[in-house]
Amino acid sequence: MSAAAAHLPTQVGLLAGRAIKHIVRQPAQVVFPVAFPLILLAINASGLNAATDLPGFPTDSYLNFALAIPFMQGALFASLNGGQDLARDIEGGFLDRLALTPMSGSALLAGQLGGALFMGIVSAFIYLFVGLIAGAGIVTGVGGALVLVVLAVTISFGFACMGTFVALRAGSGQAVQGFFPLFFVLLFLSSAFFPRNLIQQDWFREVATYNPVSYMVEGIRSLVIGGWDGQALAQAFGIAGVMIVAFLALSSWALRTRLART
Repeated sequence: MSAAAAHLPTQVGLLAGRAIKHIVRQPAQVVFPVAFPLILLAINASGLNAATDLPGFPTDSYLNFALAIPFMQGALFASLNGGQDLARDIEGGFLDRLALTPMSGSALLAGQLGGALFMGIVSAFIYLFVGLIAGAGIVTGVGGALVLVVLAVTISFGFACMGTFVALRAGSGQAVQGFFPLFFVLLFLSSAFFPRNLIQQDWFREVATYNPVSYMVEGIRSLVIGGWDGQALAQAFGIAGVMIVAFLALSSWALRTRLART
């Protein structure tokens, strides 16, 4: 094993610890990404419960149906927070200083994403706990709840990889913020708030069908109200996995390009 490879875990640990401390020391990065999705869940669960009376609606509780939404919103916030932190490091010259050290690019990416992974795990458990306290039920039981957390964290990590790529490519916190509304549009144009088979507008149903966010939402939702659905889970994990691989590769390329300019 080379000296660089031997020091890689230490480098990752140091940078991941730095990213986690940065999140913990800024309450806005913790409170708002957790509180906002839960507030929206409460509003939707009380205001849209009448939708469950529609023929063909998959459950008699809109709370159960909507429980998948906070997990997706948490993933979107992971992309924003992770990308903004990295963009600030770029703008503040931290990345340039790291380029003058033996720190490897792999350690930089892994360490930066460590903070987003930490936030994804914490958020997923909070969403699940609050949902259960509010009266939501998970038909797949304890095992399904654990798979739900794993899936939610995987999706969150995929979006964090996307945010990292945007930050490295643009090098600006404003650019990362500019992409955030686009991510929210993808959420609202998915099956997050209404089943695809009950969407009456043809164009909306078509967009939701081709929107990959729909399948991630439906993978989470299947564990809550549908039971063990291998196809839904495979699609959700598959799309999240493709995001991780694709945006990690793009982030590695963008990092090399940025460091080459230094």
